[in-house]
Amino acid sequence: MRKREREITDLKEIRSILDSCKILHLGLSDEGQPYVVPLNFGYVLDNGILVLYLHGATEGYKFDVIRKNPKVSFAMECDAIPFEGKVACQYGMSYRSIMGMGKAEIVTDTDEKQLGMSILMKSQTGKDFTFNEKLVSIVNVVKITVDSYSAKKRPLPGISH
Repeated sequence: MRKREREITDLKEIRSILDSCKILHLGLSDEGQPYVVPLNFGYVLDNGILVLYLHGATEGYKFDVIRKNPKVSFAMECDAIPFEGKVACQYGMSYRSIMGMGKAEIVTDTDEKQLGMSILMKSQTGKDFTFNEKLVSIVNVVKITVDSYSAKKRPLPGISH
């Protein structure tokens, strides 16, 4: 990270970003060709270790790519507020974000699929949901074990926190 003053390392603030973000941009690579898709997500953050859960139809291009190359990247942002300046180069955007890399796997175990969907729904809605075997049989659940991630914020000009 080039601007270290923007780096966030406090796990409470990282969790706040994860709770505020609702869309994750998943980066995949299909034989050297980049592919990015926006998705809802759920997460588990335990002692700084981040695991993400995604879901989708039972088939599709992103799942084909994950099967061929499970290395993924991701980015998410929240609290975006544009600001103005006296000259063009002083205009900008305030935000908080997380980006990282990891390994994706399509979950096949029914119990883990149920868990992943419950985590995703809790992250998206704040509510507890349970899923039975029939419900998770009609979706794919992807688990991303995150190898590395970083979080940062750019406050509005004149605000130091």
